[in-house]
Amino acid sequence: MLYPGESPRVYRALFNIFPPYLFGGVRVKHIADDWTSVRVTYTVRPWNRNNPNRAAFGGTLYSMTDPFFGIMAYGQLGRGYRVWNTVGNIEFIAPGRGTVTATMELPPQQVDAIREATRDGSKSITDHSADIVDADGNLVARASQKLYARRLQS
Repeated sequence: MLYPGESPRVYRALFNIFPPYLFGGVRVKHIADDWTSVRVTYTVRPWNRNNPNRAAFGGTLYSMTDPFFGIMAYGQLGRGYRVWNTVGNIEFIAPGRGTVTATMELPPQQVDAIREATRDGSKSITDHSADIVDADGNLVARASQKLYARRLQS
């Protein structure tokens, strides 16, 4: 089982051999060493696209963002926290073709706010979103999540 403090490179490598990502055409291209950003791509090919419109499969588009805000928060907060997504949503804007990219960011200031909100044992629920764009920078979809965090009792 992986814990915060593990190398982001280890997480990246494991995600890239995770069967749903590997066979779905999803690749984790970058996880920042300080857990503040993640970049993921999905190359739409004949065997992983949505027929009959020959565009990106919607479930795969959402999967590009699903675990990463939680992982970035967990990586920055450390073992003393419980973190997970409580709500996820995706808005499809245009058909995704070719290679699409999602870049997620979780700045240290947002994580500091989570730490402060949970200092007394309270929960924190924060909103996060990521745009999924095609190779020309056109918006394909916007994924959003509510991230739950709470300090574990010691």
